[in-house]
Amino acid sequence: MTRAILSLGSNLGDRYAHLKDAVAGLGDSVLLTSGVYETPPWGDADQPAYLNAVLLVADPAADPAGWLERARALERAADRVRDPQRRFGPRTLDVDVIAAWQQDGTPVLSDDVELTLPHPRAHLRAFVLKPWLDLQPYARLPGHGWVTDLLNSPELTADANALTPRPDLPLESLE
Repeated sequence: MTRAILSLGSNLGDRYAHLKDAVAGLGDSVLLTSGVYETPPWGDADQPAYLNAVLLVADPAADPAGWLERARALERAADRVRDPQRRFGPRTLDVDVIAAWQQDGTPVLSDDVELTLPHPRAHLRAFVLKPWLDLQPYARLPGHGWVTDLLNSPELTADANALTPRPDLPLESLE
């Protein structure tokens, strides 16, 4: 069994529906859902605002590669189109595996080209860290430390302050 933190983001089409569909697509694997945040685009400012959220998931049969495959399947179901010219460009749905842990709580570390764990830029992304704290106030990003400390770093303060909570958009499993 592995547990994982998945980050969801959408800024094209019905953003909220894309997030809800991703949660529903993961079914019983979803243990916790964060609040939804409206966030400015990151890495490519010429695009609409995002809706972002984070999920804590677990599955007795899943390994980290399995979470990546599920993430890609959810993106395909949302008709995600990858533009190689705009790595951080707009998308219907983006699902990233941020971190994963073995059943005994040991973090999974990987430098595989297909799946680097923890996510190599998670420590720089307030739109991942702030929703993660909704789920786990004492979260630690393996190799980077306490999520609270990362979020309060001078490099992320402005980004964190730009996130707008959207309590009007609850994420729950649709089962």
